Amino acid sequence: MTSSSVSPFDSIVLMSFGGPNKAEEVVPFLKNVTAGRGIPEERLEEVGEHYFAFGGKSPINEQNIALLEALRKEVSARGIDAPVVWGNRNWDPYLDDVLRERAQAGDSRFIAVTTSAYSSYSSDRQYREDFAKASQKLAGEGINVEIDKIRQYYNHPGFANTQVKIVREALAEFAQKTGGLDPQKHRVLYVTHSIPDTMQAASEKCTIGYEAQHRQLMDYVAAQLGEAQPLEQELVFCSESGPAHIPWSQPDINDRMDELAEEGVTGVVVVPFGFVSDHMEVVYDLDTEAKETADKHGFAFVRAATVGTDPVFVSGLVDLILERAAQVRGEEVSAPAVTEEGALIDGSGAGSVECCRGREDRPTMPNWAD
Repeated sequence: MTSSSVSPFDSIVLMSFGGPNKAEEVVPFLKNVTAGRGIPEERLEEVGEHYFAFGGKSPINEQNIALLEALRKEVSARGIDAPVVWGNRNWDPYLDDVLRERAQAGDSRFIAVTTSAYSSYSSDRQYREDFAKASQKLAGEGINVEIDKIRQYYNHPGFANTQVKIVREALAEFAQKTGGLDPQKHRVLYVTHSIPDTMQAASEKCTIGYEAQHRQLMDYVAAQLGEAQPLEQELVFCSESGPAHIPWSQPDINDRMDELAEEGVTGVVVVPFGFVSDHMEVVYDLDTEAKETADKHGFAFVRAATVGTDPVFVSGLVDLILERAAQVRGEEVSAPAVTEEGALIDGSGAGSVECCRGREDRPTMPNWAD
């Protein structure tokens, strides 16, 4: 049983991707995101248009602020005396700036909550590389910090049961719109971010893999809903952003809806299963592009919510913080998980199970593979 202490950590850091706040920040932000990845210029311009359509402002920042405040309230309600701050990978507030400020206040050990639930290079290991880079940069200034993180939490009850609630509500809305759920005419499309096939393969080195994690959780949600979810369900993808010659996860949600229309399907419930909040991949790729595809085919269309700041999800994140703190203190932890893969936690006590160990040329913090 864990206590309400986050000792030996001094501060909690909400770590996210980041996004621009105005039009003139869009291109610099996208260059940060794609540095060293060989993304074609035309793709950057295309993605930039997505942001410009929303005034150049990503919705992710306000959503992170809302999640930050929700975490602070939950931490305070549990009597935890630790600051909760927010830092980004790709835009202000940058992680190293936030850590520097807290270090100047006397903090040196940080526990991070990342806004990515599943296991892949970009959603797990890259954050650990970010921690190492920030630590090295600050060490060059004479500031020593250590950053740990909670485990990947796609199958933690807080995230998983919030998804059950979200899908139940979306199905009810869809049934009201269509007059009922028709297994012959309707589908549930679970959507996540497409990743390169090489990244998918790397995610399978130490976990069941990025795609399989989604499918196990889909099965859990269906089992919890029982007769309330009689429709066929599929995993589809969005936001492919690499060079054309590099294969990415398929099928794209729009391509799949085109196929479903030919098969006689007349409506879809779209669940942004791979996303924590309504950032650009949701409001553009789903609410705009996918909705246009649905309208083209005359589909009934309902887009489910994201977990956002749902109290069950936020409470689960704090449970995960306390779980990791207790583990670092050498205490036994229960580490609940709802899918067959189990909790992504190293039984040796060293930390979370790390995916993508094939990129060990880049330092990470903590280096749980050692």
